[in-house]
Amino acid sequence: MAKHQFQTEVGQLLHLMTHSLYSNKEIFIRELVSNASDAIDKLNYLKLTDEKIKAALPEDWAGQITVKIDEEDKSITIVDNGIGMNEEDLIASIGTIAKSGTKSFVENLTGDAKKDSNLIGQFGVGFYSVFMVAEKVDVISKKAGEEQAYKWSSTGTGEFDLSPCTKESSGTVIYIKLKDEEVEDYTSKYRVETVIKKYSNHIAYPINLAYTEEVTEQLSEEDKKAGKEAKKTKENRNEKINEATALWMQPKSKIKQDEYNDFYKSISHDSQDPMLTIHTKAEGVNEYTTLFYIPSIAPMDMYRADYQPGVKLYVKRVFITDDEKELLPTYLRFVRGIIDSEDLPLNVSREILQENRVMANIKQSSVKKILGEIKKLSKDEEKYAPFIEQYNRPLKEGAYQDFTNKEAILELLRFKSTKTENAKMTSLSAYKEAADSEQKAIYYIVGENEKVLRNSPLLESYKKNDIEVLILDDKEIDEIVTPMYGAYKEWEFKDITSCEAPKVEQTEEEKKEVEEKYKDVTEKIKEVLGEAVKEVRVTNRLSESPSCVVKDAEDAQMAQMMQMMRAMGQEMPASAPVLEINPDHEIVSKLKDLKDDGLVADVSWVLLDQAKLSEGMEITDTVAFAQRLSRITAKAL
Repeated sequence: MAKHQFQTEVGQLLHLMTHSLYSNKEIFIRELVSNASDAIDKLNYLKLTDEKIKAALPEDWAGQITVKIDEEDKSITIVDNGIGMNEEDLIASIGTIAKSGTKSFVENLTGDAKKDSNLIGQFGVGFYSVFMVAEKVDVISKKAGEEQAYKWSSTGTGEFDLSPCTKESSGTVIYIKLKDEEVEDYTSKYRVETVIKKYSNHIAYPINLAYTEEVTEQLSEEDKKAGKEAKKTKENRNEKINEATALWMQPKSKIKQDEYNDFYKSISHDSQDPMLTIHTKAEGVNEYTTLFYIPSIAPMDMYRADYQPGVKLYVKRVFITDDEKELLPTYLRFVRGIIDSEDLPLNVSREILQENRVMANIKQSSVKKILGEIKKLSKDEEKYAPFIEQYNRPLKEGAYQDFTNKEAILELLRFKSTKTENAKMTSLSAYKEAADSEQKAIYYIVGENEKVLRNSPLLESYKKNDIEVLILDDKEIDEIVTPMYGAYKEWEFKDITSCEAPKVEQTEEEKKEVEEKYKDVTEKIKEVLGEAVKEVRVTNRLSESPSCVVKDAEDAQMAQMMQMMRAMGQEMPASAPVLEINPDHEIVSKLKDLKDDGLVADVSWVLLDQAKLSEGMEITDTVAFAQRLSRITAKAL
């Protein structure tokens, strides 16, 4: 018998489990039964596609799960005849947290038992929930197609034992020696049956409950009169306790929402009801059934490159894969559910999936259906707000990635704007309706801080002209995707940091006259600032502020490229901004006649630095900024 140390993260996790992390301990049954179902799914697929595995299985093999309770032994055992595990699988599956994203499980724990229990399935650590109730756990498993079986044992402390053993058929046995305080609950036929029906009723394989029942002998009237005592014996029972039918194949009219919710929890490992349920049966050129759910809370790994896909693919009720990211577009990676096709081949490979016309049609139709249901939800802004809170960001990715559905996705997005407050948001449709008849563009400003953006000097001319501007404060994504939207219903998206100010009552002649009048000032400032700015020019976009920084069209495109490069981990130097000065501001008009070169230099740098600060940008030398401000203040006093 070889002893192994748990991976550090598993050790931390087990410590939390054994100290009652979860408020509803019963979910360990849901997690282990779900794992058993997945194991049978995988073997069922191999039985149909792998001749070697098919030959090794009995002809009458059919997947089944048995849950055995034993009050005298103080144990509960969960058995499946699925694909099983070898030594390597046991170490990888329950000795370590294999998927890198799940390591953040411990980091995400809040200490709130109810909130933390929601994380269990999202991070793929469901097996460890058994240690909430277990004194010791033995896992005996034999992988299909292999001869050697293995036994894994642990008390949920810092190590586990692993040794060869014997087992006749493939599959896994999980023997759970219960803690004394858990025996009454989890050896009770009624309690265990209730839990299984609650969480696992629609597992597609029979779940049998094995238990011992005390039976009292039935005495005849003569025996009773003769005073004979009835004997009590214990008999073994084995009852199928779930429906064992694919829920998604049943008519929608016969399924209650509670049943939909329970099935969702069994496939998603979530403890909350879904926000949206979308059940579709398609007939015609392609015949398929889909059952999709949108979780109430976004999956924790939604923004990780190694996120776990949430959709399982079946062909004629035979499980094919749950690890294919191409079943839906990446921007819908938060969707959970089932796709079951009648037309795909059982031996469909990943390469075939990516090129198969049937799968492409199912994917396209599924996307339209999901977006259509989200649109229905969006008609009630109050009900739609929780969806936007969770999923506005991935939908922004969709408007950038999915040209076919771009217009439909743009309809679903919501934005903060200069005319919304108190966490309210606007749609593009509402933005257009509120604009006056002369406006033909959708204006926006991008940054990291909403408060800074709302107070940007760049907004002055828009506020003066009562023009709404979208406030995009998720710079990491907004700076990349928004310029790529192009237009919404013929209205072009325009970044106010790189476009002309609107509705300025100034002719071209007047504009040139002002530029000429302040030519000496702009040249003087440019000479002082040098490479720190690309250009210095007068502007008519400001009414209160003395200066602002903007990008020209070329720099706006470069900014988008640099943001993408930074997202890939490459350092990119920031391009110099254009400094615009307000000729009507007292500082600028006084600068025009100023002869003190030192003061001109100080004021020039302050105009640039305060313009940067107003846009939430960093200034290169804060000490120099403070010194210049002090010198200017001293001269003003």
